[in-house]
Amino acid sequence: VSITVACGAFIMVPLIAIFLKERPSSAGVKPYGADESWQEPIQIKRNAASEAIDSLIQASKVKNFWYLAGSFFVCGLSTSGLIGTHFIPAAHDHGMAQVTAASLLAMVGVFDVIGTLFSGWLTDRIDPRKLLFFYYFLRGLSLFLLPSILFSDIKVSTLVFVIFYGLDWVATVPPTIMLCRQVLGPERGTVVYGWVFAAHQIGGGIAALGAAIVRENMGSYAAAFYVSGIMCVITSYFVLQIKATKE
Repeated sequence: VSITVACGAFIMVPLIAIFLKERPSSAGVKPYGADESWQEPIQIKRNAASEAIDSLIQASKVKNFWYLAGSFFVCGLSTSGLIGTHFIPAAHDHGMAQVTAASLLAMVGVFDVIGTLFSGWLTDRIDPRKLLFFYYFLRGLSLFLLPSILFSDIKVSTLVFVIFYGLDWVATVPPTIMLCRQVLGPERGTVVYGWVFAAHQIGGGIAALGAAIVRENMGSYAAAFYVSGIMCVITSYFVLQIKATKE
């Protein structure tokens, strides 16, 4: 499997180099949503590494950055770190066959694609802060319920959780990217999103390890699900504190 993935990645390199454009102007179009009077800003060539570090330094002085990074930390914690890593063993603890649990997790991935596309559509029409509020709040509630809806076989409640969690999994990404651009500017915001995503990975790593420690010491994942649910609900409050204007 790893060799197949590696070969696929190498195949993508020339395709990206040839067809992927870095800026709308490179494709001869205006940015999405720009009016006819829009003029492309003058681009100043800078070292990519120094630009990334400088963007982090500047963003760290802005409260909105910490709201965004903190929310994405919880996003990673509650998705790839917790459910992505521990859903199968948690379901197996309740008597479910590993293949069955893996199939449910695969369903999460399928609905993930649908949820991401729909979230992008919603982000163009609804305040992204409100979207993030509902995404995190409902995710938190679903995690509270998860320990009580895992059984040895598939129940309707289990399927509802899988479908919802799939739709919600990457739904946080479009509104988070938009807020990065709104509060930190279109040029720096895209770079800062990279740092926000780093917080996502840190959260995922901590949850992957933390949930395992909880399971080993308490004999159940329930506490890990409850703590993650609480963090999601708390995050739903803080995303509403983001000022959707450039600081």
